[in-house]
Amino acid sequence: MSTRQKPSAGAPKEDPAAAAFAAGIALLKRNPALAAVPFSVCAAKDTAAHPTLHPGLTCGHHPAAGWAVISSNGVLHHNRRRRAEPEEWAWALAHSVLHLGFGHVPAARGLRTQPDEFELAARCAVVNRFLATFTIGRAPDDLPAQYPGDDEEQLAARWRRTGVPAAYTHCGVAAGVPDQLLVPWARSEQDPEDWTAAFAHALTRTVSAAMDVAAGRRDLLSGERLPQRPWERALNWFVSSYPLLGGLAAGMTLVADAELARAHGISVAAVNAEAGEIYLNPLRQYSDEEWRFILAHEMLHAALRHGERTGGRDPYLFNVAADYVVNGWLLEMGVGMMPEGLLHDPELRGLSAEEVYDRIVRDQRRLRRLATLRGKGLGDILGEPLHRLPPGGFVDLDEFYRRGLQQGFELHTRERGLLPAGLVEEIRALAQPPLPWDARLARWFDEFVPRPEPVRSYARPSRRQASTPDIPRAGRYFPPEEVPRCTFGVLLDTSGSMSRILLGKALGAIASYAASRDVPAARLVMCDAAPFDAGYLPVTEIAGRVRVRGRGGTVLQPGIDLLQRAPDFPAEAPLLIITDTDCDVLRVPRREHAYLVPRGATLPFTPRGPVFHLS
Repeated sequence: MSTRQKPSAGAPKEDPAAAAFAAGIALLKRNPALAAVPFSVCAAKDTAAHPTLHPGLTCGHHPAAGWAVISSNGVLHHNRRRRAEPEEWAWALAHSVLHLGFGHVPAARGLRTQPDEFELAARCAVVNRFLATFTIGRAPDDLPAQYPGDDEEQLAARWRRTGVPAAYTHCGVAAGVPDQLLVPWARSEQDPEDWTAAFAHALTRTVSAAMDVAAGRRDLLSGERLPQRPWERALNWFVSSYPLLGGLAAGMTLVADAELARAHGISVAAVNAEAGEIYLNPLRQYSDEEWRFILAHEMLHAALRHGERTGGRDPYLFNVAADYVVNGWLLEMGVGMMPEGLLHDPELRGLSAEEVYDRIVRDQRRLRRLATLRGKGLGDILGEPLHRLPPGGFVDLDEFYRRGLQQGFELHTRERGLLPAGLVEEIRALAQPPLPWDARLARWFDEFVPRPEPVRSYARPSRRQASTPDIPRAGRYFPPEEVPRCTFGVLLDTSGSMSRILLGKALGAIASYAASRDVPAARLVMCDAAPFDAGYLPVTEIAGRVRVRGRGGTVLQPGIDLLQRAPDFPAEAPLLIITDTDCDVLRVPRREHAYLVPRGATLPFTPRGPVFHLS
């Protein structure tokens, strides 16, 4: 026997269309970005369905065949007779609400001019394009598969010239009538709503929450933020509250891995500028203020390129010198709290890292007590990343650190005031990138390989200009008497370790600069295990005469001695030495000279002449 109770005769029957619409509203409200846009549903009866009712109780904006119409006062007019699934209603409602969020129907007082058909079609196309990636509900099957990438104004302007394509004429949700309606805001009502700002703020919160989930800062199921670790709070403080290092902090990655720190001997922290990563030992216990100091210390190491500035110095001792300088700056700026045991000496205040290095390298007593954040006897500036970088993940590091520190400096001085003078000098030095090697080489040629200058004389036929034919001018010519021509020497490392690409760049630059200065020939000496004197060669033929021999180690000093003793090589002629730095210690007595070496290479001795790093 069935126990189901029959509905009472007086109970109203449930409207399936109204139930599906209410379920669609509930699906829409689950999206936090769309739920934040305030709108209301028109409660008045449809004028077409109830023509006998009082006009004040009906509304003529309900579409007869479509889904809905949204008006600029935030009221949604929907088709009450439409039978559809809740998912379909959710998509149509999202389309209407996005018209509010995108500013297509802004609220305003006074008379309104309705948008034309081109604006209506362009706005609907942009909304549908957004919904294709912002999944909510189920879109109708008859919509276009793709949409143009232009914005509303560009689409509307183009379609006014060419007409609306047939595929985009019915992208709205009102079935042949405009689904966007501009109505005047009543003077008796409060100020007009800013639908765009509400949607933008909600969308920002939604994206931030998604980023927190992806980064592990928010629980995926509950949506609640997970408690941050102290170094994460310290990094976020720089982004939000410390302009000088905020841009750098946003681009740096914290790697807090106890096993990685143990394997590489990282006691507290270390940094690799190339990977943009700061490696932390999560087993060390520090306060938030101390973690701020540690992170700022490592970020300044990377931004000021202390690893690149080592040159021929001892890397660990230069790391220590940079620690003294950076810690002094951070104490002066009051950034966080310096943990116990870090390097600091008030007597070194105002000195650069290079000057501090020159002092501590002579103080053996001091060297026995030195330790960086990585540990005793280890530098916290790492030369290589601790793991393989992903392919294609490289950026212009100099540009990233220079721009981040320069922009942070400008904001900091505007909002927070003064900084240590030494730090300001280094930031301003970073703002002026170094000259390219070929430009510096050209300047060297200008100084030491001057071109012959012509002589002006009225004894030569005068030159006259068409504008002033009556004014004679001196002619320019090279005197017929003997004039010493400029030349220079090239000492070339031709061992097998030399890169043919860099060798071609160097010789090409030399040939072009020498030809522009009318140098007829240059003296070429090639060295690997022994020197080979190629004699004077036309500068345009130097590159074609070079052959990389690859017979083992490079000994360049005999080549220098050969040129020093050569009677046909002028004593004042400069010498250009091209090597990969895998050579012996060189001594060039009483002669101007320069070195061309690969980028990042360091000579095994302290050079007296300029060093140009080929890139």
